[in-house]
Amino acid sequence: MVSERYNKAKEKTMEDLQKAEFVSLTADMWSSINMDGYLGVTCHYITPEAKMATVVLGVRRFYQTHTAQHLMEAKALLMAEWGITSKVQCMVTDNASNMVLSTNLLHLRHVPCFAHALNLIVKKALDQTPVLNEIRQKARKIVGLFRSSCKAKDKLVEMQGLMGRPTLKLMQEVETRWNSTFDMLQRLYDQREPVAAALSNLNNDTAPLTSLEYNIIQQSLSLLQPFKLATTEMSEEKRVSASKLIPLYRMLQHKLAQKKGNATQESTVQLGSHLQEGLQARCGGYESFRALALATLTLLDPRFKNVAFGNAAKAQDAEKNMILECASLMRSNTNPEPEMSTSDPSTSSPSPSPSPSTSTPVETQDSLWELFDTRIHQTQMIHNATADATVEVKKYINDAYLPRTHDPLTYWKERAVIFPHLYVMAKKYLCIPATSVPCERIFSKAGEIICKKRSRLSPSTAEKLIFLNKNI
Repeated sequence: MVSERYNKAKEKTMEDLQKAEFVSLTADMWSSINMDGYLGVTCHYITPEAKMATVVLGVRRFYQTHTAQHLMEAKALLMAEWGITSKVQCMVTDNASNMVLSTNLLHLRHVPCFAHALNLIVKKALDQTPVLNEIRQKARKIVGLFRSSCKAKDKLVEMQGLMGRPTLKLMQEVETRWNSTFDMLQRLYDQREPVAAALSNLNNDTAPLTSLEYNIIQQSLSLLQPFKLATTEMSEEKRVSASKLIPLYRMLQHKLAQKKGNATQESTVQLGSHLQEGLQARCGGYESFRALALATLTLLDPRFKNVAFGNAAKAQDAEKNMILECASLMRSNTNPEPEMSTSDPSTSSPSPSPSPSTSTPVETQDSLWELFDTRIHQTQMIHNATADATVEVKKYINDAYLPRTHDPLTYWKERAVIFPHLYVMAKKYLCIPATSVPCERIFSKAGEIICKKRSRLSPSTAEKLIFLNKNI
């Protein structure tokens, strides 16, 4: 039954992908409970109804070593199997060298995962702040006590009831996820009174956090809150996300400077400085990254256009690139005149001219002036296409901005006739996801399927189950 349902679902998914003009991929590696390697790939595209769509292409057992060459070959086979090789515009992965190089070997544009970038920025900033590191160690010990001792847990529940607080468990930090650090400190701060009361009634040597430490936690959480919101927003699959990267980077800069200015603790100011440095180092080049400049275009997204660019020169460069690509698209959609003339028998005679005496035999023109005439014709086509593209782009730039909470794909669908070539470009670039989180979600589900009780599932059956779970 699983195989039959899988074949039907795959056939329908392939039909949907055939209708898509452009697609973008995310890819990542995962190790199962048996330490078996799996390659996961998801596909993102815009439907004819102007909606974002996501499908799982595969979660394949990876038997080879994880070299860039082997990854490239596996991805190429998967793209060929689904018939999308010529449609893929970019691949979103983390910054692992083998993933980046495999994308380059496929001659695809690589987009670094924004969620991974934020994770690295915050983790490094936290590690560079000694006082906050000491607080995290104490917090982990406190949380560990209440999660490992039934007596401590019951006492916390009792104190929460007496104080009229909701019965909430403390959350432990996971080393690889910075947002787990945020969640641990946030929960601990919210439950500080019940936690302190419970600790005072327990016979143990776990030291409670001081009021000064809670103050540092409060200010640190304020600094980290924008990063938490950005990670959540940019991990969406059903909405346009990559076009937000440039404006979101600017908003993070602004919020960070604002909150750092309000900080009173030295350690919090230090944390803010490290966050600013990391943000600039990892995200400062976004405006120069052509794919994202076009995706936002902050231009191709009618909510932002060129307003979100911090550098006016970069905004102008993005607009020029947009005009050039639009002009190229126009030229590719126009049939050259020589091809049209050769298909019409009536054009075998010399072209009409103002004076019969100036007419020249076609054979002489072809043999002597062919190169010159071809260059004139091509130059004229380039000039006309560039002029038309400039008009279309300028008209779009001057059009009213779309409210930030509205769907840019609806805007483009409604204006497909007004901006036909920009609509094609929008479908090409706005399908790019900002993160590789879709692959992470697949692996979360894969971990539930390939578990201790089902550890002997064959790789093909496991893939079918994951495919059906995510694609139906």
